[in-house]
Amino acid sequence: MLYAILCYNSEDAVGSWSKEYHDETMTRLHAVNDKLARQGRLGPVARLLPTTAATTLRKGRETLVIDGPFAETKEQLLGFYIVECSSLDAAIETAKELAVANPGTGSYEIRPVAELHEHTIGRHQRKPAA
Repeated sequence: MLYAILCYNSEDAVGSWSKEYHDETMTRLHAVNDKLARQGRLGPVARLLPTTAATTLRKGRETLVIDGPFAETKEQLLGFYIVECSSLDAAIETAKELAVANPGTGSYEIRPVAELHEHTIGRHQRKPAA
């Protein structure tokens, strides 16, 4: 099953890292990425730009387009991974590896992905569930 691992942290905390600290963190994260890729389990990975670059479309009686994120929170969605895991426990273990590689506080939300389209992750081609 595919799982989305959503990475949350404080933009202010991450933005205050020195270049050296940032580079060290990215090296550790790339090691986890490389391991998942070798195992054929790594799907799309994205690091998002800060929420100051966000635009929100709010539904209601009128559709509103708003600059910035939809809510003020202490942690922001900074990026995500799509990974192939045999179970929720395996997805949790993968998130723990990412957490060890990424210092400080924050959280990782783990959600099963609804597979609506045929896709390939690693070496495996998958068809959506009927």
